[in-house]
Amino acid sequence: MTELSREIGEVWSRLFDHRPFLNGEIKFMEKEFEEKRGDREVENLFSILEKFTDIKDTQVDHIKKSAGTGIPVLNEKLTQLQLLCINSDKEYLEFHEICKQKRAENQEKRRQEWDQFIDDMNFKCKRIENTFEEKEEELRDLYADLNHKLNIANN
Repeated sequence: MTELSREIGEVWSRLFDHRPFLNGEIKFMEKEFEEKRGDREVENLFSILEKFTDIKDTQVDHIKKSAGTGIPVLNEKLTQLQLLCINSDKEYLEFHEICKQKRAENQEKRRQEWDQFIDDMNFKCKRIENTFEEKEEELRDLYADLNHKLNIANN
């Protein structure tokens, strides 16, 4: 039983005790940053700090002067651009309205053409029906006359 509890404790320590692994990773990271890289990171930070102070000392005045002359020009260009955008928006809305009107006109025109087509077809159908009825009446009269003549001839 004690051997079983020892094995269970060993399994538990392998699964849930990560200290040996973490200690190895920590030592590797220390070695990586302290030994291999040396003071490169610190030197890079000091170099960046020197560049920032140089820019702060020399370039700020230059940027202020440039901004003093460039910002009014930029503002004027932006105002012109805004006016162009407003004009193009107005033109788009006008064009959209014109297209809407033309579409409505074309729909009305097609509806009128369709109504005219239906009226023409109805007229032609009635004309054909009338012609058919006339021919039917003529044939009835003809056959009635022939039947009458045959009845006279048989008597």
